[in-house]
Amino acid sequence: MTGKRHDHLLRDIDGYCEILMNSTDPKIGVSDFFEASTYQDGTGRTLRGYDLTRKGCDMVANKMTGEKGVLFTATYVTKFDEMEKSQSLDLTGLSPQLQLLIAMEHRQLQIEQRQQQTESQLTTIKETFLQRDDNWRQKINGLLNGAARSSDMDHKEVRNMSYQILKDRTNCKLETRLENLRKRLSDSGATKTRIADANKLDIIESDKMLKEIYTTIVKELSIGTLV
Repeated sequence: MTGKRHDHLLRDIDGYCEILMNSTDPKIGVSDFFEASTYQDGTGRTLRGYDLTRKGCDMVANKMTGEKGVLFTATYVTKFDEMEKSQSLDLTGLSPQLQLLIAMEHRQLQIEQRQQQTESQLTTIKETFLQRDDNWRQKINGLLNGAARSSDMDHKEVRNMSYQILKDRTNCKLETRLENLRKRLSDSGATKTRIADANKLDIIESDKMLKEIYTTIVKELSIGTLV
């Protein structure tokens, strides 16, 4: 993986460990980078080796050499590891070179996080529209039409009543969920028509529990038990 002979790599890591053990920085410990281990070679001999953490891999991969290089890398990967856990890391006191390097890594991390967030949003949006069950929707509309006829109410009024009953039973805020869906559609570059077409049934159908409860409500409306 590193292009070095195994014994040469062991020698290098031995050197890294010695430098790290002599470091006065309490945040830098050998075990954060390397763990001594053993393995068996092809002849059955037990030989020594090292298990590398992510920070250890970063150190081995870094091309800087010498004691300053090792300490620089140790500080860099430690700071970056802290930065991944806390987005508000104080970099004052570090050299301009190290601050620049960490800032570059931070920007790259933010880009990757935004990409992952966008991909997650797109997946949610695709699932919402791919899950549309036209047969179910036709059934719901038919039941609502029947409820409207039997109660001398118009279709829109009965539909709004069904949404209100669903909200009362589940405490589900359909308006808020629909607003969030439309925002995700807008952020993902969806057309105005697609954004406008998003409706409360999309929200209900994408949630199995809501779908089951809402279907029961509409059936109750259609037979007159709730009107």
